Amino acid sequence: MIGWLYSWFSGQPSVDTSRFNASDEESRIFLEQKPRKSVGEVSLDVWGFHDTQFRADSDGTVEVTGGRYPLSGKKLPSFLPWINNLMEVELPKTPDHVSCYPPIIPEPTRNKDFFEEIQTIFESNQVTFDPELRLRHGHGHSQAEMYALKHGAIARVPDAVIYPKDENQVVSLVAASIKNNVCLIPYGGGTNVSEALQCPQDETRTIISVDMERMNRVLWIDPVNRMASIEAGAVGRNIMADLAEHGFTMGHEPDSIEFSTLGGWIATNASGMKKNKYGNIEHLVLDINVVTSTGMLKRPSVLPRESVGSDARKWIFGSEGNLGIITSAVVKLFPLPEVQRYGSILFPSFGDGVAFMYDLTRAGGQPASVRLVDNLQFQLSMALKPASTGFHSLISRIQKAYVTGIQGFDPQKMVACTLVFEGTSTEVQQQETNLYRVAALHRGMKAGAENGERGYLLTYNIAYIRDFAIQHFVIAESFETSIPWSGVLALCERVKKRVHKEHGLRKLPGKPFVTCRVTQVYDTGAAVYFYFAYFFEGVEKPSEVYAEIEAAARDEILLCGGALSHHHGIGKLRNQFLPRIMSPGALEWNQRVKEAVDPKNIFGCGNLVKQDV
Repeated sequence: MIGWLYSWFSGQPSVDTSRFNASDEESRIFLEQKPRKSVGEVSLDVWGFHDTQFRADSDGTVEVTGGRYPLSGKKLPSFLPWINNLMEVELPKTPDHVSCYPPIIPEPTRNKDFFEEIQTIFESNQVTFDPELRLRHGHGHSQAEMYALKHGAIARVPDAVIYPKDENQVVSLVAASIKNNVCLIPYGGGTNVSEALQCPQDETRTIISVDMERMNRVLWIDPVNRMASIEAGAVGRNIMADLAEHGFTMGHEPDSIEFSTLGGWIATNASGMKKNKYGNIEHLVLDINVVTSTGMLKRPSVLPRESVGSDARKWIFGSEGNLGIITSAVVKLFPLPEVQRYGSILFPSFGDGVAFMYDLTRAGGQPASVRLVDNLQFQLSMALKPASTGFHSLISRIQKAYVTGIQGFDPQKMVACTLVFEGTSTEVQQQETNLYRVAALHRGMKAGAENGERGYLLTYNIAYIRDFAIQHFVIAESFETSIPWSGVLALCERVKKRVHKEHGLRKLPGKPFVTCRVTQVYDTGAAVYFYFAYFFEGVEKPSEVYAEIEAAARDEILLCGGALSHHHGIGKLRNQFLPRIMSPGALEWNQRVKEAVDPKNIFGCGNLVKQDV
């Protein structure tokens, strides 16, 4: 008040308040559509970009191709020897388990009346019956699906793929599907590991995969109210680039950000690596447009908060394509951070690291990302380091001697924590001071920004290893959960022991690879992410065996009090476990909602539905 009076009496200009008198249209920047690279740059039969893969030379030296990542073009001489030693097997130095892709692809089922009707809605280049594209739209990236793709068969795939270019076309497509009794399965980036895209094998109707790739725009940005409207088919890496041009970020960075879409994030109730600062997807989405069998879910305005009864749009989070097609969403925006810094810490043991993360949540001021890997995953990151020579080799030896000798860290127990700090210069400095103070209380030792950045970005490379490993008779997959703090250590230990036990009971070769990391932290608990792999040369039905052991691990997670899923979702892979986490009444509610809003089961993906006993 005093400042205002001073400005008034002194004749100084007052603060510009015009932005608080603007209409929605006036405060928004409407973006022009940008040409996007063809989806052809992404592989159809393996994870990721065509130009990137792990490849072994004749002497067993592994190299990462392409030029997109820090590891690209580097040779990794320690990788295969480390795996051999750890798993007590002898992997072939060159790929021996050769892919048989593509498998036999079923002929399409064509609903004549439906395809005649959609000729009036879509151009010819928006509808395809291409066998390999139909195949790609019939699976995600679960272990079972990727193994079947290369060494088996996928029994049921979509009969056609349709690429709508706007919301009106989606509305018309749904109407035509209701009229002609056609099944629709929404498709975003195809990155799920829950078998959510698998077509029900007993589905006799024509199945259409609705690929949202061409609905990929940031429609508008509102810099005053810090919101943006984005179409559901927009891929994460493009969303971030478009927003950055205007000085903003959404802050949602799942491991799959290069390929997954906004619609997919909402449909799976996703979480990102920087959720500490920006929140999970349910905290970031302010509004959703959804086309359902009973009409549009749409509101005329986007408000900070309302109390207007039940909100049907909230049922869409985690709906996994079961209730409708998400066409767009309005999301929160944040200014691009003034400062971004990486960091890393070494701890003597996993228990020390978990205790640090717990105390960090109590101390406040968490960095954007803080992730703790166990000893085995720390060793994996070391095995994925390029060979160092000359001066760098000398420095590496000195650093190792200091950590293991002077500091007394045991190489078989020590763990690492990677950090990303974001904010203003003052905020980042405060975060660093607070975090390293807490770390010191748990015998944590700073390991540098370079190691932090390398560890954070290594996530993108690790996803490519599975397709490399399967060629060398190693089958692998990830699974995740969340649990209250009081159960974190017991969960990690018990799941690992269960996997080793199940592996031994089946008399499988060598030893299993099972490792975990704490990926997201909350006041009440943490998310834990596991990797499991085993050597399967000579094993009958290796994919089925893997599924059995993974199911046993999931059983152990539930016995420990962990979540069925923290962010991957349910799909068909975990549907069998739903009765263990939901009461009969809750399951019945979900079933009745589905039957009420989609009585003809037009969105017939088969996810989250009651299973017949």
